[in-house]
Amino acid sequence: MDKGAFEQFIKLQHEPLRRFLLNLCAGNQAMADDIAQEAFIKCWLNIGAFEGRAKISTWLFKIAYNCFYDYVKQEQKHRLESIGNYEFCLKDVEKEDKTEVSQALYQALSKLKYQERVVSLLFYMEDKSLKEIAAISKTPVNTVKSHLRRAKLQLKKYLEETGYEKR
Repeated sequence: MDKGAFEQFIKLQHEPLRRFLLNLCAGNQAMADDIAQEAFIKCWLNIGAFEGRAKISTWLFKIAYNCFYDYVKQEQKHRLESIGNYEFCLKDVEKEDKTEVSQALYQALSKLKYQERVVSLLFYMEDKSLKEIAAISKTPVNTVKSHLRRAKLQLKKYLEETGYEKR
């Protein structure tokens, strides 16, 4: 892939990747932008290693997911928390930019377990297939399905409890 083609690829993938990372980072725009930039750089530097067994966009999302995971591991060292208990806070979400319903959705997503949140974001917000999600998250397809099913039930339960299920 030449430089011009890669620039076109960035233009096509920038918004979906940023949206995915923004949701993973619970609205922290600076963190999402930093991780997206790191992912694009790693993608460009390692483009020769791309084997073509998946879409290049799937490969990019996998790189971004790994960059995010590395960030969480670095934070884990500082906070001595395990990845399963890593809590995202919503204080960085700009409330004036969010509607009441989308704020409820962000809150509901923050209640999900880490893997459930990842597969939900990829499936529902980024329209990734189960196979693509499995490749990105290094998780078997059936496990992805299980995470999605549990996440859907948890989101529904939370939104019902907060009164947003019918809006």
